[in-house]
Amino acid sequence: MIQTITTQPSLEQVSLIYGVGWEQFEGIEAAFTDVAGVRLSYLDGVMEIMPISNEHEELKSTIGRLLEVYLRKKGMRYYVRGGPLLGSQGDAARRQPDESYSIGSKKDRADIVIEVVLTSGGVDKLECYKRFRIPEVWFWQFGNLTLYALRDGSYHQVFQSQFLPDLNLAQLVDFANLPDQYDAVTDYLKALTQEDS
Repeated sequence: MIQTITTQPSLEQVSLIYGVGWEQFEGIEAAFTDVAGVRLSYLDGVMEIMPISNEHEELKSTIGRLLEVYLRKKGMRYYVRGGPLLGSQGDAARRQPDESYSIGSKKDRADIVIEVVLTSGGVDKLECYKRFRIPEVWFWQFGNLTLYALRDGSYHQVFQSQFLPDLNLAQLVDFANLPDQYDAVTDYLKALTQEDS
């Protein structure tokens, strides 16, 4: 039996539908292919439907641009994977990250996944990424970044990226919280240039 539960209203209101089989999910997912601004996720028979707000898209783009400025300034090779769908029936999970990056070389699996969270509830994102064996997940929530690293089969909160150990996360967060994306990226580049001189 399929049961729908909706979380409290927020910037992005999440709806959860329980008791959804994988084949049902794939059918619903196919029906949503051309629907802009809606993201579907799946974990162990629970389907999440989340509309994506303009604020969400701006935040994920700002964080991504800032990270790319840092990587370029430091001369680090990286590959943006964006938000490809991850997961399969064997994983009993599917999720689309907001942004993802391979550091150093192009890889089949991203090293870092970034998630912008503007609501509570929904399927367990870390459980999804654990099944996809993503080494590091960054959550942007309430104007801050929280990082998790996959170690010994489970995620543990960390305070520095294993891929970018010299990245000043507090500084990145400060610039990500600026109201204008162009100014944030431009000012961050200036700050990094001053540090190098």
